[in-house]
Amino acid sequence: MSSSVAGILQIVALVAALAVCYKPLGDYIARIFTSTKHLRGELAFYRVMGIDPEADQRWGTYARSMLAFSAVSVVFLYLLERVQHWLPYSNGMSGVSPFLAWNTAASFVTNTNWQNYSGETTMGYVVQMAGLAVQNFVSAAVGIVVVIALIRGFMRNKTDRLGNFWVDTTRVVVRLLLPLSVIGGIILMATGVIDNFNLTHVISTLTGGHQTMVGGPVASQEVIKEMGNNGGGFFNANSSHPFENPNPFSNWFEIFLLLVIPFALPRTFGKMVGDNRQGYLLVGVMAALWLTSVGLISFFEWQHAGTALQAAGGAMEGKEVRFGIPGSSLFAGSTTVTSTGAVNSFHDSYTAFGGMIILFNMMLGEVVPGGVGAGMYGMLMLAVLTVFIGGLMVGRTPEYIGKKIRPTEMKWAAAYILATPGAALIGAAISLGFKTPRASILNNGPHGLTEIVYAFTSMANNNGSAFAGLTTNTTWYNLAGGVAMLIARFAPMIFVLALGGTLARQQPVPASAGTLETHTPLFAGLLAGVIIILVGLTYFPALALGPFAEGLH
Repeated sequence: MSSSVAGILQIVALVAALAVCYKPLGDYIARIFTSTKHLRGELAFYRVMGIDPEADQRWGTYARSMLAFSAVSVVFLYLLERVQHWLPYSNGMSGVSPFLAWNTAASFVTNTNWQNYSGETTMGYVVQMAGLAVQNFVSAAVGIVVVIALIRGFMRNKTDRLGNFWVDTTRVVVRLLLPLSVIGGIILMATGVIDNFNLTHVISTLTGGHQTMVGGPVASQEVIKEMGNNGGGFFNANSSHPFENPNPFSNWFEIFLLLVIPFALPRTFGKMVGDNRQGYLLVGVMAALWLTSVGLISFFEWQHAGTALQAAGGAMEGKEVRFGIPGSSLFAGSTTVTSTGAVNSFHDSYTAFGGMIILFNMMLGEVVPGGVGAGMYGMLMLAVLTVFIGGLMVGRTPEYIGKKIRPTEMKWAAAYILATPGAALIGAAISLGFKTPRASILNNGPHGLTEIVYAFTSMANNNGSAFAGLTTNTTWYNLAGGVAMLIARFAPMIFVLALGGTLARQQPVPASAGTLETHTPLFAGLLAGVIIILVGLTYFPALALGPFAEGLH
């Protein structure tokens, strides 16, 4: 069987598996947040923490709870890294340096998992489990509960309440992420992913040399790393390491994990607002753009321009032979249309246009389907913008899911749309404008520019993947990167919650003959066009000077 046919079969099987999970998982997530019953263990936790599970919070209180929880998480993870040399199972690792500890704490709390370090030589097992893996769960939960709060804004009328952050977060961890992680972790171990407490040891090779081997609780972290769209890796080689991703089936399953919840959330949205057609439309737009991305990456990586590529039969530099171009392109496209950032190949070694598509995926705002929760609320903000544009065309106040989109709502939507590109482009511009950050660029010309833009686009979109050729474990990039990740994660969340609050206060508007139908192919095409054009207008200069210039050279 040719590798191209195998690649097509992988995609078909993946689409089929996601389609099977769409309805049951989406409906289950909706039940989690609409149920009035609390589990016994949840009630015990609420009593210990002093939480009133029946309290209903205004959007501002919900946002402050989210920010307070995240701030404490940053401080806790920072301190844990700094004292890891005093902890058991430190594996001989010293305490993490202050600037790197700051960047890592900001990275994992924001669901970015950008890593300026090699995991197996920097982090002990307790920090990996009690620090990084815990944040993989709760940072993913925070993204999901924010979109649920926004959905409640569409559901509720003449109120200023969006739910309870503490209850929502507890439920999504206990009822969704933990059970799925147990099942997924067992499957990963069955495929060959390791999970142990073996310390570093040296082995002798057949040629008489020596190699240092590191074990660790990998499968239990790998599953939530992918399913929670966290990214990063237990090992520096990330998901190309055979201990994290040993074979083509584990590769396929990890791609499934990183897509399954984001693709199910449109069903949750449709179920909660009482119109499943809305969910079908959004998931259709997401799937179409995702498959287009994977197809384009695969196409450019199969091109045989150049002697080396002709000899290899494609752009195989930086790719694992056991995955090949199909498995690598599918992973690269999927990890960048979500906010996962895990990689099974070297993105910096992709062709200029293949790398451009990977970069463009993140510039889309990672809404196709995007990160857990974050992609869905990003898509809803773009849907609000699309409805507003449609209303301008016919000269009437637009409506979406029975709520008017007035200037107040558009201000929050516009602030959301500007926040992430602002953090990415301003960070990249400052880094290019000063000598010290520029000194970290190892490649001159357009490719060096692309590496800088890719880095800040990845951090601002909470992706975490990277182009090589840029030395980022420096004071500047640790500090600036941490700030960019925090701003680009939490400022949009505040705007989303504010929009949810304004929508919840409205009286529902009945549909009329002039109402734009938001479940039709016409609206799907308009929404896809807005997504692509918005990205083009925002990032085109950076793309033109970077990957376009390199690809046409």
